[in-house]
Amino acid sequence: MSESILGISAFYHDSAAVLLSDGEILAAAQEERFTRKKHDASFPSQAVAYVLKEGGINFDTLDAVAFYEKPYIKFERLLETYHAFAPCGLKSFLAAMPVWVKEKLFMRGLLRKEFSKLGAKDQTKHIFFPEHHLSHAASAFYPSPFEEAAILTVDGVGEWAATTIGIGKGKDIKLLREQLFPHSLGLVYSAFTYYCGFCVNSGEYKLMGLAPYGNPNAQQTQNMKKFILDELIDLREDGSFLVNMDYFNYATGLTMCCDQCWEKLFGIPRRLPETDLTQPYMNMAAAIQQVTEEIMLRLSQTAHRLTGSKYLTMAGGVALNCVANGKILRWGDFKDIWIQPAAGDAGGALGAALAVRCIHFSKPISKTGQDKMGGAYLGPRFSADDIMRVIRGYSAVFQQYGDFDQLIAEVARLIDQGMVVGWFQGRMEYGPRALGARSILGDPRCPDMQKKLNLKIKHREDFRPFAPSVLEEDIKNYFDLQTTSPYMLLTAPVKAEHRKSLPAVTHVDYSARIQSVNRNTNEPYWKLINAFKQLTGYSLLVNTSFNLRGEPIVCTPKDAYCFFMATQMDWLVMENFLFDKQKNQNGKV
Repeated sequence: MSESILGISAFYHDSAAVLLSDGEILAAAQEERFTRKKHDASFPSQAVAYVLKEGGINFDTLDAVAFYEKPYIKFERLLETYHAFAPCGLKSFLAAMPVWVKEKLFMRGLLRKEFSKLGAKDQTKHIFFPEHHLSHAASAFYPSPFEEAAILTVDGVGEWAATTIGIGKGKDIKLLREQLFPHSLGLVYSAFTYYCGFCVNSGEYKLMGLAPYGNPNAQQTQNMKKFILDELIDLREDGSFLVNMDYFNYATGLTMCCDQCWEKLFGIPRRLPETDLTQPYMNMAAAIQQVTEEIMLRLSQTAHRLTGSKYLTMAGGVALNCVANGKILRWGDFKDIWIQPAAGDAGGALGAALAVRCIHFSKPISKTGQDKMGGAYLGPRFSADDIMRVIRGYSAVFQQYGDFDQLIAEVARLIDQGMVVGWFQGRMEYGPRALGARSILGDPRCPDMQKKLNLKIKHREDFRPFAPSVLEEDIKNYFDLQTTSPYMLLTAPVKAEHRKSLPAVTHVDYSARIQSVNRNTNEPYWKLINAFKQLTGYSLLVNTSFNLRGEPIVCTPKDAYCFFMATQMDWLVMENFLFDKQKNQNGKV
């Protein structure tokens, strides 16, 4: 008899819903894509409605619901933390407690109330609450291609844990080590994100992208690194560490760190958002990135020593640090690593559902040597009729192709001419990366493509790098990478002979954040890159997410067309429809 499980993450950031049926991931999506609120933390009502519809399952026929953490234990941590730091944190305590006492503490009832709004009649449905880091661990191991693997999860904090090391074998996961709040690498990295003028929980990507602009050998960078290791954290050989909370406010405060203490220690004030990025902040980014890489490398070495495994799986927000991931892979003791593409809290919804299936119901996930994420193309797709409704609503001018290969050839030609193309195909991606379903594409050989995309299309900082999408079979032609990277979660050096010829995807330190494209996983996107290869000899494209700065990735044809008209994007492809900006200048949006 088949079994279906709904997984949910919510009420912190990046809420999401996932539907599992007989161990197969039928659908997954983040709520932000539907509400258009970046990092939406609300109950994922639209995401839940979508995954149930996609799976053809009524809520009342579900076998179980899984929520991605244990609220009582999280509440315990909040109370104990406020007590330990009292009287500090009074304002934060007074702000947090009413919400917890009124709503979050009674999560089971809150969830059932939300389910009833979606038409659920069965109020006896069993709701499971796996621990936060167990959800992360399950999202890392069970969908991976490995029968047995070490598991490393690193984030800000769940209930108490901020880092765990475990091992997965078959349907079993055993957590071997954990590091508890407030000693959190994720929160330390977020504190530096905050001090460098970026937004916590979304600006960490920016800090990682800024780090290569710092001078790693400069005295200031080395001094900052020394201050971090001497004053802020006490790092041990196994990757564990203690945080000196005299310098941080995140335990009970409304900010991440003590601005005055940091200014005295590092010699620079906190950078205010949107002000000029000067070299000292670039050096600070380089310093914390170096420390983060060292900690992650030591943790992975400890995971290898404890488990003896040939393989490593990873999840948690810090697992999105693709530079650190690349260094773990190049360390070489693991034969291969696999990182959950929705590594942050959104992926907790998937992990919670998988944990319930494998641990509670004691049912395994079939392993085929391929990962179970299906390229992370787990969101909604839209039909020609859906696109036609948008066309009629906005009086859009378009060309529809009966021969998709002809469309592919035309788009490859446009990109070769330096055009920026919005690419909207098939099911939307699950997780923070655009992987060729909701992407903006360009020519990697174009010297001004990075600037054009950042300033004229994305409206974001000009230092932000872009990723290459490369045919999986050609990855070794361009990059020093001996494995695939389907989810854009590994950074590797660009080969010396291509550093000048691929300026749009070669970062300032000659690295690239790589997405390898497999034909079986995403044939339309593979065909486009292959057509570009036949035309130019280069089997890769610039790929960046289809969104404006501060907005979620587009979900619907309407989202895509409105973005197209609001920016200087040249062309838009939606399924087999092609839109020319020049012919749509007078369109109504």
